[in-house]
Amino acid sequence: MSEQTVAIPPMPETPPPSPRRKNHGPFLVGLGTGIATSGVVALILFLTIGGSRASDAPAVAVSPSASTTPAAAATAQEATEAPEEVFNSNPGAGDFTMTLKITSKQCFGSAGCNLTVEPQVSYAGLLPLDPGKEYSLTYEVHGSEDGSIIQTMELSDQTSLSYRPTVLTTSTSKTKLTVEVTDVEERG
Repeated sequence: MSEQTVAIPPMPETPPPSPRRKNHGPFLVGLGTGIATSGVVALILFLTIGGSRASDAPAVAVSPSASTTPAAAATAQEATEAPEEVFNSNPGAGDFTMTLKITSKQCFGSAGCNLTVEPQVSYAGLLPLDPGKEYSLTYEVHGSEDGSIIQTMELSDQTSLSYRPTVLTTSTSKTKLTVEVTDVEERG
């Protein structure tokens, strides 16, 4: 057997693949807008939070740049305005809870007990009370041998209470005392 050599015609050259052009334009515009918006918001937060600590820091006005969106500019403007404090303009009896603390107790066997109690009040409203106003809280103590006792206390500066301790007599040492806030009135 003899070897045969066959000539294979040369293969035509294939041109190199043309580079695909990726369109990054919208992505880069969005990325730039996001970075600019984040920068403006971060600057405003820094000036709002950090600026309150340095009383001699110069005021800096921030204006939205052309790359920020209108929504971001509106958000930036809202962030620079001081938030208005909102208070409970009409607190009611249901906004307060009260318990009694026995400060003095003297029992006489089957004759019952003489007690001195003081109210312990908590505010449970959703909005804070206005610190510039005073409130008059009327409450009713149940369990006394003489029936319900109605008292009033004054609340000012959100935490300062003014009241008189309640002195009462119970029929036994096991009498359970309860208290409820019945009315809240704004004083000033």
